[in-house]
Amino acid sequence: MLYTIHPTVSEPSLQADWEAEAWAPAETAEIACFRPEGSDHRPKTQVRLLADAEALHGIFRVEDRFVRCVHQGFQQPVCRDSCVEFFFRPDTGPGYMNLEMNCGGSFLCYYIHDWRRVGAEGLAGYKELDEGLGKTIGIAHSLPERVEPERTEPLVWTLQFRLPLAVVEAFVGPLGSLSGRRWRGNFYKCGDETSHPHWASWSPVSELNFHLPECFGELVFA
Repeated sequence: MLYTIHPTVSEPSLQADWEAEAWAPAETAEIACFRPEGSDHRPKTQVRLLADAEALHGIFRVEDRFVRCVHQGFQQPVCRDSCVEFFFRPDTGPGYMNLEMNCGGSFLCYYIHDWRRVGAEGLAGYKELDEGLGKTIGIAHSLPERVEPERTEPLVWTLQFRLPLAVVEAFVGPLGSLSGRRWRGNFYKCGDETSHPHWASWSPVSELNFHLPECFGELVFA
């Protein structure tokens, strides 16, 4: 799997607007590889990425049902809600970052350098993004911060993020120009504790585990 990250022509404003003209240069990737352990719910999920000298910009669009969102605040277990995720491994440093965002805009972000599993949900080695850096990440979302009870009717929701490159550099050092660089990464959709749990990825994963960098696809900066 290969996704080309094109440069911005104009920086997308944080409005979670999938149709905004600023996203015109971006390719659209489909998160359509569903794990068989999930329910029969198969939400159509798309993602776009752009980059400039200051940040990575991303937006997700989800045609969903059975939407639930109860975890609020920084570094909460948002994967249990209706959630989208972006994992990426820069071409410097030993590890990768996971940016996990529920449909209400709460997010979790770590730098993971040892992804061996410890217990049911733990990882052997990681550093949590501190709250100060976390506040520099911009999130916009179309749904309320809390969705409870679950919404079972079909609906479309969007979520946009602006991830400053300074956040990445805090863990891997100066990045320099991204032009022509090749990173690795994956995009995910999940809903662990909804009535219809599901786990989908852009690049297929070999087991029910999103922390498998050997399964990441290529992210190429144009």
